[in-house]
Amino acid sequence: MNLYGVLAAGIILSIIFHFVGLYAKARNIVWVMIVLMWAASIGFAINEISPKGYDYISKIKGHYEDVDMQIEKAMPQISLYEMLSIKKSYDLHEPASR
Repeated sequence: MNLYGVLAAGIILSIIFHFVGLYAKARNIVWVMIVLMWAASIGFAINEISPKGYDYISKIKGHYEDVDMQIEKAMPQISLYEMLSIKKSYDLHEPASR
């Protein structure tokens, strides 16, 4: 799933939570929950990967030119979302070589 799909799902869930809050007459609580949910999601996506992730990056570096360009663009601190896009790009090449 790409970033636009995740954002669309988040917006749809936020709208659903909003109407549930209206029905339950708990709008303020629901909006606080929605804000916390979005803050946690964004914080998780931009969080830096662990050292084990950098080991994986060093293993796949040098195999495919477009993957190397993504790695260089993401350096020096690679976020979780960037790591997932790099891994997806690498996996697109990998089955073709088997």
